[in-house]
Amino acid sequence: VQLQASGGGSVQAGDSLRLSCAASGRTFSSYGIGWFRQAPGKGREFVAYIRWTGDRTVYADSVKGRFTISRDGAKNTVYLHMTSPNTEDTAVYYCASYRGPRSGSYIYERNYAYWGQGTLVTVSS
Repeated sequence: VQLQASGGGSVQAGDSLRLSCAASGRTFSSYGIGWFRQAPGKGREFVAYIRWTGDRTVYADSVKGRFTISRDGAKNTVYLHMTSPNTEDTAVYYCASYRGPRSGSYIYERNYAYWGQGTLVTVSS
């Protein structure tokens, strides 16, 4: 599975932004897609997850109610809609392919097999 993340940029706090994660290759081997982020000087943290079938989504408490994860099955693309971002959302955002529940929880990056290259989001006040 190859993943291509895009859509990052510089925005003002309160603006909206949509990140995309385009998947190619053996996408049927992926159970779902997760978004993680890494802020300057911090470790990578879980942001959101969606099962490929689209029937399950999960969010970190820090983004719940502000971010929405969705997918377009026909395009093999997963989106992260960011509304009302604040300066604490500044980070490099990564999408990754989840191995499945037998590997463990989707909130842990070790349970993801393939990663996109990351896209930088900078939120200014």
